[in-house]
Amino acid sequence: MHPSSVTVSRTSDEDFKQRQLVIWIDGERLGDLMFGNAFSRDVAPGPHTLRVSNTLVWKTVTFDVKPGEQVRFEVVNRPGKLTYAMLVMLGVGPLYVTIKRL
Repeated sequence: MHPSSVTVSRTSDEDFKQRQLVIWIDGERLGDLMFGNAFSRDVAPGPHTLRVSNTLVWKTVTFDVKPGEQVRFEVVNRPGKLTYAMLVMLGVGPLYVTIKRL
C-alpha cells in the first residue's frame, strides 16, 4: 500500500499569479508556493491541518486522511472586486486566499 500523502497545487486560472503563498501542514512550514508549482508531503493517517497565507490573509482547513489516501488541494491567491481599481489608484490591492479540496 502507498503511504498517505497531501499535495497542494497552485494552478487555477482564477489565481492572480503574483506573490507567494506560504504553506503549512500541521504547523510545519513547507515553504513558499509560487503560481504553477506544487508541494507534496507524506503524512500519517488521521486528522491534519492545512494553513495557507499570502502574508496578509490566511485560511486554515482541517481534514482527515485515510490509510493510503492521496489528498489533493488547490490553493488560489485571487483578486477581490476592488483589487484592480486599487492597483490602478494605489499600486497595491487586496488578494484573498481560497483552498479547494479536489
